[in-house]
Amino acid sequence: MLALINLRFFMKPDSTVIRKRYDRIAPFFDLLEAPMEGLFFRQWRERLWAKAVGYHILELGVGTGKNFDYYPKDARITAIDFSPKMLQQATQAKSRKNIQVELALMDVQSLSYADNSFDTVIGSFVFCSVPLPIKGLKELHRVCKPGGQVLLLEHVISSNPILSRLMKLLNPVVVQLFGANINRDTTKNVKACGFSSVRIDERSSDILKLIEATK
Repeated sequence: MLALINLRFFMKPDSTVIRKRYDRIAPFFDLLEAPMEGLFFRQWRERLWAKAVGYHILELGVGTGKNFDYYPKDARITAIDFSPKMLQQATQAKSRKNIQVELALMDVQSLSYADNSFDTVIGSFVFCSVPLPIKGLKELHRVCKPGGQVLLLEHVISSNPILSRLMKLLNPVVVQLFGANINRDTTKNVKACGFSSVRIDERSSDILKLIEATK
């Protein structure tokens, strides 16, 4: 029995398992992230969205709507999330802030949009939770217009060998508790998905990267 429990604990979660975790924490998600949001994330979200260009923009993992304050004016924005409860929070924030955005329940690994649909595809802290990140990134490449851009703000595994080893060691526990991986090399994954260029914003840190990919 103990062996079975251990096996289940370290199994790689699928979208359904992770979705349930986000559904569970959705009502108090903003409270959980408030310290990091105030200290770090808010300024990075502003930097991320300042790079968004074009008329039709797709936001991935809209969550509770934390990026609503940074949406560019005069753009048509579609925002998706795979968690119904998180999307419910975003719907409430949309009404409260009077934001113009089309919200949709959707998994980034299987987008229902046509090829070459969006000028910019943008997401913040999304690919830490995608079970098959390469599959999801290829979907972004598919729906992005030729010459368009994919902008991602992601926490990634450290390049420091000691810290990297620790992050890998702790990752199964973090995934089970929160549904997010802390050992992803998202920059490497983006470079493997056919983009014509991939660059990292020079203000990025060791474990927080603002990735800019052009199709």
